[in-house]
Amino acid sequence: MTPSEQRPEGVPSGATQSGEAQRDMWSWVERSVWTERMLEALEKGVKGGVWFSLIDKVYRPQTLHKGWLQVKAKKGAAGVDHQDIGAFERELEKNLEKLQEEFRDGSYRPRPTRRVYIDKPGSKERRPLGIPAVRDRVAQAALRMVIEPIFEQQFAAHSYGFRPKRGCKDALRRVEGLLKEGYSWVVDVDLKGYFDSIPHDGLMGEIRKHIADGRVLGLIEGYLKQEIFEGLEHWSPQEGTPQGAVISPLLANIYLNPVDVEMAAAGHEMTRYADDIVVMCRSEEEGRRALEQIRRLTESRGLTLHPEKTRLVDATMPGVGFDFLGYHFECGTRWPREKSLKRFKETIRWKSRRSNGHSMEAIIGNLNGTLRGWFEYFKHSRKTTFLPIDGWIRRRLRSILRRRSKVRGMSRGWDNQRWPKRYFRDLGLFSLEEAHRALLQSSRG
Repeated sequence: MTPSEQRPEGVPSGATQSGEAQRDMWSWVERSVWTERMLEALEKGVKGGVWFSLIDKVYRPQTLHKGWLQVKAKKGAAGVDHQDIGAFERELEKNLEKLQEEFRDGSYRPRPTRRVYIDKPGSKERRPLGIPAVRDRVAQAALRMVIEPIFEQQFAAHSYGFRPKRGCKDALRRVEGLLKEGYSWVVDVDLKGYFDSIPHDGLMGEIRKHIADGRVLGLIEGYLKQEIFEGLEHWSPQEGTPQGAVISPLLANIYLNPVDVEMAAAGHEMTRYADDIVVMCRSEEEGRRALEQIRRLTESRGLTLHPEKTRLVDATMPGVGFDFLGYHFECGTRWPREKSLKRFKETIRWKSRRSNGHSMEAIIGNLNGTLRGWFEYFKHSRKTTFLPIDGWIRRRLRSILRRRSKVRGMSRGWDNQRWPKRYFRDLGLFSLEEAHRALLQSSRG
């Protein structure tokens, strides 16, 4: 398979589809909202490119119920009203009817968002996360079902983050393909605090280009200015879209789409997953032009490139490379970036702590879920990645066994004889190295 064949195909803005192709392209939409007639209008283009009368589709019982199912599937904590998923479900019909009535009579107002902080992978920093009330998450899910196809029709093919039928592996496949084609000069773009710095006026301006329903616009603006509660403090944000809100990823993509379009129009090979961006070029000169253009485009939209983390690199140079979606790319190969490996090891340390009271079989069973999931994502790393990690995991498990055997001090290799690799294999421990070897043999076959 050639690199161009490996690259995910996108549908150009304004392209039309028909029959089975159209149904497949829009197979992810909620059909109680997006009927064949509406999809046909979407494909052919509505008058002036602007959609009216959408709010009634948001509060349809079917739409709200589908929104509830999405929210329930993702679980999540309670908001400021302390109503969790279970409590909402116990009076589901009543809650959805109330939400519908508030939408219908115009009295709906989102409740404040509860802010918490979560650890950043591989960093001492913490990321703010907004937790809306369950009812507001349902409302946002319903709203997204209605407006997302309108903007999906506009989005660039090289944008992959938080989009239907696209994901990290598609973006990584595109980057790998471009590297093989000789696009080795890479602009590694870092947008400083992107989600928290999106200008509200600029974002609403982009949305108004395609939506003219005043109540839908007011609803979106209400979410952007939704009051935030953090401990005893509360305030209304003046910029940004809160991380944790159901609608935020779509809004973030809407605001960066003009940058996507202009970079593509200039002939630059950009790959974007939300705010994780690389622009791949064939020469240093081309890379400098791309860096200057993306700096100009982002600054014109009120955004800031991180002065130290944004850089132009030659990915063929040893010790240089670039990071993208958890991987480090360098000299024609890739492996887990340092932060990804650190986060993975933190999880393994917690699951294999020496004070663990479970049996070794139970500990290994718990570890295997993490190991299989991690391998599934990082299985395309260079082969030297996996052997050292396997050895490190076995050492941790031997440490548990040594403690339970009341053996003190360093093992000095004796542990390897008492509990060899075969011992853990017989207990079912998933081996990253063996899984990678089997993958290579399968691909050769």
